[in-house]
Amino acid sequence: MHDVVVPRPAELSHRTARTVVTALGPDGRPLADADVVVAQQRHAFGFGNIGFDLIPLANGEVEAGGSVFGGARADLLPVLAEQWLALFNTATLPFYWRGFEPERGHPDTQRLLRTARWFADRGVALKGHPLAWHTLAPQWLEELSVDEVAEAVRARITREVTDFAGLIDTWDAINEVVIMPVFDKEPNGLTRLAARDGRVATARLAFETAHAANPAARLLLNDFDLSPRYEALIEECLAAGVRIDALGLQSHMHQGYWGEQKTADVLGRFARFGLPLHLTETTLLSGDLMPADVVDLNDYQVPSWPSTPEGEARQVDEVVRHYRTLFAHPAVHVVTYWGLSDDGSWLGAPAGLVRTDGTPKPAYDALLALVKGEWWLPPTTVRTDADGRFVLDGYLGDYTVTAWGRHGALTLSADRPAESVVVDAAV
Repeated sequence: MHDVVVPRPAELSHRTARTVVTALGPDGRPLADADVVVAQQRHAFGFGNIGFDLIPLANGEVEAGGSVFGGARADLLPVLAEQWLALFNTATLPFYWRGFEPERGHPDTQRLLRTARWFADRGVALKGHPLAWHTLAPQWLEELSVDEVAEAVRARITREVTDFAGLIDTWDAINEVVIMPVFDKEPNGLTRLAARDGRVATARLAFETAHAANPAARLLLNDFDLSPRYEALIEECLAAGVRIDALGLQSHMHQGYWGEQKTADVLGRFARFGLPLHLTETTLLSGDLMPADVVDLNDYQVPSWPSTPEGEARQVDEVVRHYRTLFAHPAVHVVTYWGLSDDGSWLGAPAGLVRTDGTPKPAYDALLALVKGEWWLPPTTVRTDADGRFVLDGYLGDYTVTAWGRHGALTLSADRPAESVVVDAAV
């Protein structure tokens, strides 16, 4: 049999599989001694970004532009969409309760449903962020008693998880629980609830409610506090029987790149729980760094925070090193970069992979060269044997096999040593 092999280093063996593929024609007979073209279509690994800026485009509101954090220029949205889809396969959509339901009983469901369908129609997996969070909680929660807040949280989670089931089946169930009971930036209902009931009980409410609404949902516990406090919370939740499907680790590196050793240490500390790790919020700057003595990143405000040539040279190096480290770790399943463009970026920081004028930074091109270059199988011709077979040895994910103007689809996974694909769909 002839082999189709994607070159890769030994440390990425957990990202690949070797499968004997039998190509069958529309009549079910093997395509013997035939030239077929094999091409990768999607990574199994989640290369993600937020999809906030593309909500107006998905809803036909291009003239409005904007997102929850400010938004990109409306005239650039088609360009950003093309750049987004060329690189990423997983989108995080915003369900910040204050903006999603500013008036009780009037959620922005249809707009987010249209956005989710827009991404899904383009082969993008989706995650909702977040179901429960003290920050950006609706102000009308302040009028409720703690018992009423708990009931409102249950109703909100049940509604969103039910309404989006089948489109969004991955959620940040609850966000930043470590600080939730003592959060003092502004009054909010979730902090009152967590202060009364405790972190574990509040997390349990979110997870059990969401799982009841959609038993197939994948639910994350997500936090920026990667100290032993977060580890202790995870241990307490698991000991209490809370079903956590994956752990979310935020990594906003506005104060500088962690480096390989710190990244490896963080991954090791959280991989010990045996749960998939999602790097849910990743940023690396292409301009001046935030001072190291800033404790709460939200407190740092500057009138202008531009991208610079020196910063872009640093960013491209750090993005490549960081993604190589994460892709090489077997516990990491998803990496979500927090923003494509500098326009409307969180805190106004030059954290995007694209400049405010829509031109890609070197970091965008370098990451694209990894995801769709070094870690990717382009269209490759192979000849089948007398039984219509060939060997595909590549990165886990989705592939097409094309012959004589027709193609079939297959998924390369570690648990399928043999796979048949019927080449019967018109190209």
